[in-house]
Amino acid sequence: MRKRKRRIEIKENKLDKAIEFVAPRTALKRREARLRLALHSAYEGASKSKSSLKLFNPWDTDADSAMLYERQTLVDRSRDLIRNNPIAGGAINTKCTNIIGSGLQLHSKVDAELLGMTDEQADEWEKHVEREFRLWAETQECDIERTLNFYELQELSFRQFLENGDHFVLTPRIRRSGSPYSLRLQMIEADRVSNPTGKLNGKLPDSNNRLYDGIEKDQNGAPVKYHICRQHPGSRLAGKEWKEVQAFGKETGLRNVLHIYRVLRSGQTRGIPILTPVIESLRQLQKYTEAELMAAVISGMLTVFVKTESGNPDFSSVPSAQSTGNTSEEDDYELGNGSIIGLHPGEDVETVNPGRPNSAFDPFIISILKQIAVGLEMPFEVLMKHFTKSYSASRGAILEAWRVFKSRRAWFAGKFCNPIYEIWMWEAAALGRITAPGFFDDPLIRKAYLGAEWVGPSQGHIDPYKEINAAEKRVALGISTRKRETREYSGEDFDRNKVEIRKENKFFKEINNEAD
Repeated sequence: MRKRKRRIEIKENKLDKAIEFVAPRTALKRREARLRLALHSAYEGASKSKSSLKLFNPWDTDADSAMLYERQTLVDRSRDLIRNNPIAGGAINTKCTNIIGSGLQLHSKVDAELLGMTDEQADEWEKHVEREFRLWAETQECDIERTLNFYELQELSFRQFLENGDHFVLTPRIRRSGSPYSLRLQMIEADRVSNPTGKLNGKLPDSNNRLYDGIEKDQNGAPVKYHICRQHPGSRLAGKEWKEVQAFGKETGLRNVLHIYRVLRSGQTRGIPILTPVIESLRQLQKYTEAELMAAVISGMLTVFVKTESGNPDFSSVPSAQSTGNTSEEDDYELGNGSIIGLHPGEDVETVNPGRPNSAFDPFIISILKQIAVGLEMPFEVLMKHFTKSYSASRGAILEAWRVFKSRRAWFAGKFCNPIYEIWMWEAAALGRITAPGFFDDPLIRKAYLGAEWVGPSQGHIDPYKEINAAEKRVALGISTRKRETREYSGEDFDRNKVEIRKENKFFKEINNEAD
C-alpha cells in the first residue's frame, strides 16, 4: 500500500504579497523559512506557530530539577488545604479509610512446597507466626514513642505520604522490659530529611556521592545516607543539628530507613503531595464558594437606601434600635412590622437585591469537582459521597474507586509492611521464637518463609443479596475460593470463621439433643 504524503499548505497574507511584489527573492526566502517551520512541526502539539501554543514552553529538566526547589511550597500548600478545605481533607480521609482503615492485617502465606512442609504443618507454622507478630504489632511498644501500635502507624505513614509526598521510617533496636523484641519504628516527617546547613544539592566535595534534598546517593543512584534534622526545620528551638543514618545495615543488608514515596520519573529522589495537580482548582473553588456563601448571607438581609435631594435623609419618624429595646449603635434604625412611615418631598426608597442564591452555582461546582476527582483518581460519587443514580452507576463508581484503592494498598504493603515484616522475622528467627531452618543461609528459602498477604477493609456493598449470590457462583465455578471471597466481602479470616462455625454447630447440636 502506497503511503500517503502529508500535504503542507503555506497561506499567504497581505504582508507576504507585498514583499513578493517589492522583493521577490526576499519573499522566496521567507516562504522557504515558513515551509521548514511547518515541516518541523510534524506533531500539532509541538507547533510553535499556533497562537494557542506559542506561550506553552515548559522547561526540559530532569525529575529532581523540576521538583526539589518547588517541593516545599507544594507541601505547605497541600497541608493548608487539608486543614482548611473540606474537599481536600475529605479526599485524604476517604483514601486512608478505604486503603488502610483500621490497619492491614498479616496473613502468612509460606511456600510449603519449597520448604517441604505438608499442608497441616504449613497451617500450624503460619498460625504461630501470626500470633508472634501480633505480640509485637498490637502493642504500643513497637513505636519508639510508645504512642501507636503497628496498625495505627500504618495509617499515620500513609496519611503523611498523601499529604507531603513522602514519609520516612527508621527501624532502630531498643530493648525494653516486657517485650521479647527490640525492633522499634520511628516516624520521621518529610521536612526533617533535608540538607545540613551549608550543604547544597549536587556532588559532595569529599566523595563521589551526590546530595539531593537530604538524601545522599552513590554513582548508581542508590541511597547511601539520609541526613535527618533532629527537630523540625520550622521549630523555634535554636541550634539545629543533623544526624546521618546509613541506608542499609552492614551485616544484614536490611533497610535502616524506609522511604515511602511514588516514583513517577526515572531518577526521582523525593515525592510530591497527591493534591499537586489540583491545588489551584481547590483553592479557587474554595474562594468562589466563600464568595457565594457571603452573597447568600447578604441577600438574606433587607438593605434599604433612602434617596434625597440634599443627601441627608430625616429618620426622625423611623424607630431606632434602642427605642425598641435592642442593643445597637445610635445611628442604627430598624424596620417595624406593619409600620407606615411617611417620606418627605424628594425622598425615595430603593432596596438592594444581589440575586442570590445563584441558580448556576451547583452545576458549576459539580463540573469543577468532577475535574478534581479525576486528578485524585476518584470517581465524583466517591469523592463527594453522593450516590443518587442507579444501582449500576453507583456500583460502577465504587468498582472504579476500588481498583485504585487495591492498587495503592498493594503498593503500600510492599513499601511499608513487607520490609518491616522481614526485619521483624530476622529477629524472631534469631531469637528462636520462630523455627525457620535455612532462613539465614539461602535467600530463596528466606523468601519462602516471608510470603504474606496484607488484608485491609473490604469493599462497600450496595446490594448485599446480589453480591452474595455472585460470590456463591464464583466459588461454584472455581473462579474464586471461599477464603478469598470471605476476605474480599468482609475482611474476615476464613480459617478463623471455620473454628467459630464448628463451635456454634456443636453448641446448637447439644441444645437440640437436650430438647429431645
